Amino acid sequence: MRFFSLLVCLTVLLSGCAAGNAKIASRKGYVRFPEKQYASGEKAEIGLKIKGEASYYGPGFHGKQTASGEIFDQDDYTCAHKSLPFGTKLKVVRVDNGSSVVVRVNDRGPYVDGRILDLSVAAGKKIGLDKVGHAEVVATVIE
Repeated sequence: MRFFSLLVCLTVLLSGCAAGNAKIASRKGYVRFPEKQYASGEKAEIGLKIKGEASYYGPGFHGKQTASGEIFDQDDYTCAHKSLPFGTKLKVVRVDNGSSVVVRVNDRGPYVDGRILDLSVAAGKKIGLDKVGHAEVVATVIE
């Protein structure tokens, strides 16, 4: 009987751990080993232009795992895009003032209708999104 109780407790404990990992692993675009994602050969076409609204995100996500598996650092020049391969580098130009920043895709999003990119805080500040929240941009795949 004691063995059975121990087995039930152990099962409950381990199932709780599995649920936490399942939550992360179920995120769209999640890659357990991001270095293997880059090695897959999947690349975006250089010169591809994407036009639309961009916003920025950071403080609530700083230090948490991104969809690519790396830890989000709001001070890095990174971004979230719904489908571009992780590691893709983009030159993002704000249409109304011409300011630009180069970012690397390491997460999935944005999840707000009409937005094409979520930039890290540092990248957002570089083009002035910290003052307006979101703006129209043109993003060009450069690498």
